[in-house]
Amino acid sequence: MGERIWTAGLVVIGDEILSGRTQDKNIAQLATWLNVQGIRLSEVRVVPDVEGRIVEAVNALRAGYDYCFTTGGIGPTHDDITVDAIAVALGVGVVIHPEARAVLERYYETRGGLTDARLRMARVPEGADLIPNRMSGAPGIRAGNVFILAGVPHITAGMLDALTGTLEGGHPVLSRTIGSWAAESEIADFLGETERAFEGVAIGSYPFFRDGKTGANFVVRATDQSVLDACAEALAAGLRARGLEAVEGGI
Repeated sequence: MGERIWTAGLVVIGDEILSGRTQDKNIAQLATWLNVQGIRLSEVRVVPDVEGRIVEAVNALRAGYDYCFTTGGIGPTHDDITVDAIAVALGVGVVIHPEARAVLERYYETRGGLTDARLRMARVPEGADLIPNRMSGAPGIRAGNVFILAGVPHITAGMLDALTGTLEGGHPVLSRTIGSWAAESEIADFLGETERAFEGVAIGSYPFFRDGKTGANFVVRATDQSVLDACAEALAAGLRARGLEAVEGGI
């Protein structure tokens, strides 16, 4: 039997992402963090602040993968509807979490007090647990295999830090990059042959056009360092044998 592969899906929530007003940074941040936890980000959906669309996406990804993460829509304003939508997806009500309320009361004690709007950030799907947030007081939320995170990247980072080491996963995904001034079409067969020669390895090809020339960076990924290195060396040697440059770390 092969190694157990743990997977996750991400739902990015927010009209501002879809409109282009805000550029999402959480996809790369979460993918990198998950790799270290031995979990692979397998799918991302970007949805508007519409309850039905959030429910549909969350239900699909929490059923399809080991973990489902969401970012955005858990603030104090009327359009922050993520908690309500996920409660609908889970078939539970929404409650004020007493620990979250206490955290917010302490945080806002010298910042104008806990208003009704700020209290919205203590609302959770019934039965959920909290994810600590040292950045802004308002906690993230864990409900089963669903993890509800902030949309602001540095706050998301703090919540991920609090989750580090708490999720079951496999071996971290390792990678090496080899760059070459070569067109993908010239070496497509060679890339496929090299990948198939090393079990558990995936080679991604990322072409570019620069300075009037065509090139590509080849990212070799595996969970075993020795297999990764062997494949990367074979890839570099094969490129050189074809009269092509092989640049460690990419171009």
